[in-house]
Amino acid sequence: MLVRDAHPGQVTWIGMRPERLGAVVSVERVFVGEDGLEGDHARPGKRAVTLFQQEHLAAVASFTGAGVRPEALRRNIHVAGLNLAALRGARVRVGDALVEITGVCAPCSRMQAALGPGGYNALRGHGGWCARVLEPGAVTLGAPVVREVSPTLQSEGVGGAADGRNQ
Repeated sequence: MLVRDAHPGQVTWIGMRPERLGAVVSVERVFVGEDGLEGDHARPGKRAVTLFQQEHLAAVASFTGAGVRPEALRRNIHVAGLNLAALRGARVRVGDALVEITGVCAPCSRMQAALGPGGYNALRGHGGWCARVLEPGAVTLGAPVVREVSPTLQSEGVGGAADGRNQ
């Protein structure tokens, strides 16, 4: 039950930070290497890629009283249709890349400047997720985002049909 999702998610936005503290650049396609997005000022390891739940943009905007653009949050990949919070510790196929969700991507003090007064608190609980890259690959806008379920879990009846019934 815990490893089943209703349907795949989808990449809705991709952004890179070519230099530390630099402006975020929106792109339609990127190669995700072991150290993160190619061309991004990334942190290798468990924070190589940052993901954000697209549905949370509306929540953050409601807390700040203003519209929020994806670039302001400084996360790499926005995903819609799949609950990222349910994927902590999971392996997730994002386009052709395979990542492991390693933990919460907490907001930083820069969110006050980016979102205005209260911006830091608006993002608490909605800051996104960090991931390590397990298999490099290309990611494009509209690419599917799917949890990888191990064959062991599927053989134990944990995997199965999207409607909640075992196959």
